[in-house]
Amino acid sequence: MSLQGTEGKIGARSDEAYVGLTSKEVAERVSAGKVNTNTDVKTKSIAQIIAEHSFTLFNIVNVLMALLVVVTGQYRNALFMSVVLANLVIGIVQEIRAKRMIDRLSLMTAQSVCVIRDGKDAFIKPDELVVDDFVRLKTGDQIPADSILVSEHVSVDESLLTGEAEPVQKITGDELLSGSFVERGSLVCKVYRVGQEGYAARINAEAKFVKEINSEILSTIKSIIRAGSIALIPLGIGLFVRTYFIGHADLNEALLSMIAAVIGMIPQGLVLLTSSVLAIATIRLGQKNVLVQQQYCIETLARVDTLCLDKTGTITTGNMEVARVLDASFKPITEASGALQAAVNVVGANKDDANDTAAAILAYASKQGIQSKHSSRVVAFSSKRKYSGCVTEDGQAFVIGAAQFVLGPEAADVIAASDAFASIERVLVACSVDSFDQNDALQGTPQLLGYVVLRDQIRETAPQTITYFLEQGVDLRVISGDDPRTVSAIAKRAGVPHADGWVDATTLHTEADIAAAVEKYHVFGRVTPEQKRELVIALQNLGHTVAMTGDGVNDILALRQSDCSISVASGSAAARNVAEIVLADNDFAHMPEVVAEGRRSINNLQRSAALILVKTVYTAALALYCIIAPPYPFIPVQMSLLSFATVGLPSFVLALEPNHDRVKGNFLINILRKSLPASIAVTITLAFLMTAGHLFNLNLSQVSTMALITTATVGFALLRRISLPLTKLRVVLLLVCIAIVVGGCTVAQDFFRIAPLTAHILPYLAICLVVSVIIFNRISERYIHNYKKDRFFDLVVRLMGGKSTYSSSADIND
Repeated sequence: MSLQGTEGKIGARSDEAYVGLTSKEVAERVSAGKVNTNTDVKTKSIAQIIAEHSFTLFNIVNVLMALLVVVTGQYRNALFMSVVLANLVIGIVQEIRAKRMIDRLSLMTAQSVCVIRDGKDAFIKPDELVVDDFVRLKTGDQIPADSILVSEHVSVDESLLTGEAEPVQKITGDELLSGSFVERGSLVCKVYRVGQEGYAARINAEAKFVKEINSEILSTIKSIIRAGSIALIPLGIGLFVRTYFIGHADLNEALLSMIAAVIGMIPQGLVLLTSSVLAIATIRLGQKNVLVQQQYCIETLARVDTLCLDKTGTITTGNMEVARVLDASFKPITEASGALQAAVNVVGANKDDANDTAAAILAYASKQGIQSKHSSRVVAFSSKRKYSGCVTEDGQAFVIGAAQFVLGPEAADVIAASDAFASIERVLVACSVDSFDQNDALQGTPQLLGYVVLRDQIRETAPQTITYFLEQGVDLRVISGDDPRTVSAIAKRAGVPHADGWVDATTLHTEADIAAAVEKYHVFGRVTPEQKRELVIALQNLGHTVAMTGDGVNDILALRQSDCSISVASGSAAARNVAEIVLADNDFAHMPEVVAEGRRSINNLQRSAALILVKTVYTAALALYCIIAPPYPFIPVQMSLLSFATVGLPSFVLALEPNHDRVKGNFLINILRKSLPASIAVTITLAFLMTAGHLFNLNLSQVSTMALITTATVGFALLRRISLPLTKLRVVLLLVCIAIVVGGCTVAQDFFRIAPLTAHILPYLAICLVVSVIIFNRISERYIHNYKKDRFFDLVVRLMGGKSTYSSSADIND
């Protein structure tokens, strides 16, 4: 790329040489669209979100049913709308929360930028930069647009973008990426890429979208609602036509029968229960310093079988620590003498400008009880000299730094060849010198006192957390932008299995290379942000559920792609905003607690959902039957009593119980195996009951009462089965639920339109109860082991949006 500017010689070192663009040239570039605008991405408005959640088939059907209830004047039958409204509010709040989280995502700061225009310095907003602008930057400034360095060499911190911990040295002509920072020095650069073409803007655009929720529970609920919505329209219309026009029933009676059937086909309570249970889990985790930004990720994490760990911030603290201090003959030093005292003197003198290395040495010295001596002169660290030093009050001069710059290239070669140091360790030499000249250069021949050996600091809780995931059968991958040998050694120290097998991602050029690598290797180094995402995609293509941890901008593409993303509070704002789970106290040890909450939520929801789904299936089946042989046996207020006693109360209580069992199987299949026997038992028994009503002249009120009691009895049988083994709490719950139905059939029988249990109907009721329980028990036993050989079960699963389960060779449930 040419470095010849519009006016003035680019690459010259004199400030006078940088004239920059003229006002006319700036205006021309703005007119041509070569300006640093549109670097952000717009999300849906709140009005759009509200409209999308409000105008759904589910809501429209329920509102129409509520209006029909109003027409009948039986307002008590409109209680179901409270659940609908709760579902609507929860859905809107969740998406608005996700929108605001995405809107906060930004890789660029809004600080003013110093540009050279018409030969003068001017401060403008970053979005006013144009192509070919000359920009002045100093230490700590963020590079506002992709540029070419045209002044002297500088040190740039690209860790926010690439994950590389070490600053990158740049020379004239090198590319400077937007989003990186000037680590040391000042510079002039020429902008050559702006707007959405910029590096930071491209990452921003790729990461800034409302991520689709990856939840098996939510997908199952949507499938059930979709199937119910498709079925309820023809069934509801058919039932009304048969009851009113052919059966000549009263209009109000026909409407209420249709409404009872329609609202029963959609599991309204399942959505509300799921949101409530996950909200409680979110509150519990919040009390443990875990911020859950997307509730359904709790479920996803409980299903994760592959965990991708970023090195910095997850396995390591991001800080350095002193591994050991050796004298010149490579013997350990732990006393206040020689190399250790020299190092402490130097970093103590430079403590006002202490970096990670100095902080590590000071922390090590503090543990050893070693204090620095007072200094009369301080030699600050320089990126050019690669050392720092001091002169103590008694006239001794010390220096610590890179061996190549203090002792020369030969000393660096000796260190590299020595068995005393690991290849991943950072070694500083500590020397005494005669003094320093006025330019802080060394005077005299440095005398080697010893070596200060530093390494990345492993989080104290990392090994035990990694052990936990291994015990749970979770496969681990370590993905980092650092040198793969360094990453491998750190992963090995933390207890990651197969850490010796590593790959340098710069050798992975195609998707096929990455796909092959994820099957073979567990440690990846020199990984770009785009490659991190490709690695996650490759794992997902292999059928894995992937969680990703990360704390930098270089991680956000992978965090967005993963099934569950985790960051820490000390990470970048962009990573925190993207992550679904944020560890507020930066402690990775909380991850087992999150998994435990997910397991409790999912396993308990599977039991509770079985109770809810019973009503959905038998309601649809009865509606179909009643088109042939009306009337429908329930009215909405009776369905409310059944829903509360056999579904609402028990499902909510059971969903909050402790449960740390591993999540197994498909959610839809698991709940159908429990619920379908009850639905079949209710449908067959009530069909028999309604037929008997026609044959023996039982009135609708009597049939409705016996249907309610029979349905409740099957519900209690299911509740008992899914509550095994019975605890005191579960026994009390069962008794309370029975008492509610008994109370509704006696004390509140007028409210619920319950007929008296006369001697005339008791025999029919007894037969129904015995038959329903026998059918329920027989089918339940079959579905425990041989559900895969049941064609009817397979049909129901497919009707509800699930995959076929039928297998003629299946003998036992896996």
